[in-house]
Amino acid sequence: MATTRFRDAASEVDDLYADLAAADLQPLWTQPELLTRTPNRLTPHIWRWKTLRDLAERSGSLVGIERGGDRRVLSLVHPDLGGLPFATHTLWGAVQFLGGGELAPAHRHTPGALRFVLEGSGVWTIVNGDPVHMAPGDLVLTPSWAWHEHHNPGTEPMIWFDGLDLPLVRSLDSMFFEPGGEELSGYEPALASRSEDLYGAAGLLPAGEERAGALDPASGRSSRLLAYRWPATDAALSRLIESTGRQEASVRYTDPLTGRDIMPTMRAELHRVLAGHRTRTVRTAGSGIWVVYRGSGATVIDGRRFRWAAGDIFVTPSWAPVDHEAADDADLFLLSDAPALAALGLARTEEAGWQDVREDSA
Repeated sequence: MATTRFRDAASEVDDLYADLAAADLQPLWTQPELLTRTPNRLTPHIWRWKTLRDLAERSGSLVGIERGGDRRVLSLVHPDLGGLPFATHTLWGAVQFLGGGELAPAHRHTPGALRFVLEGSGVWTIVNGDPVHMAPGDLVLTPSWAWHEHHNPGTEPMIWFDGLDLPLVRSLDSMFFEPGGEELSGYEPALASRSEDLYGAAGLLPAGEERAGALDPASGRSSRLLAYRWPATDAALSRLIESTGRQEASVRYTDPLTGRDIMPTMRAELHRVLAGHRTRTVRTAGSGIWVVYRGSGATVIDGRRFRWAAGDIFVTPSWAPVDHEAADDADLFLLSDAPALAALGLARTEEAGWQDVREDSA
């Protein structure tokens, strides 16, 4: 039977449970775990850069793009999710490897995606015909249902972090995928992307854009700026540190036209923590994937300390208390499902007291 078969010592009640199961019904009173007092269903987990990088390089030498299903991607698999290739219940994370001279052909899908570049140079992502070059520390967007393909005309491989809302879209049964046809050729790598020409200057937008945006069906769903460059992010964090005098700063990547998150289901942030500083402890509803871009330190998650270095990736579960401490100046990229929770009225954050570390995780 598809439904759970509950049992009772009283024969008449036991017969009732059998009939309920046969009718594809279940009694709520036998399922106290259905409504939990707090979310926190996942345990914290970390993936090490050395392992990720070594396996990505091995995949690059042994598995061609064609054999790899047009993308050579290593999905982060959280051990609590029964083997599903998901980092959390709502977020998909991975590292993608593109070797010199390789092309990952065009396709599109309803899950939105972003790329945070970890290593390498020379790669171009073409999004709906707009060529966007990629460099370490850059954040590049491929919004929902946007055509995208990755080109590496050089000789150096590139590795980047992929973040998608794929588990959420899958749970909503709204998955669509379409392979592309002929790949775009003749693009000019020396030119900035059109999205950067139009929206890349802070505080300046094309005149009349708000009126034009009202007729654009994509308006308000995903950012029109497709690339957020590391030098600009780095400078913004440095200015915040200098102007506030604090030992930490964070920025949120937003749509320059609306000020909203880059996508309706995903939020991206960059957090800087200076050497020797420990952040306050915070609980947040919704899960997050943290990518250490530079530096070293440790994060305490629900009483467990996870030491990290550049390239490591770790998950913070929903409503787990979290704080970071940097051994040297550190920058951490965060992908979260915060906009989805906010849209549903489920967003919740609170400060918590200092955590006692029960376990120092390797």
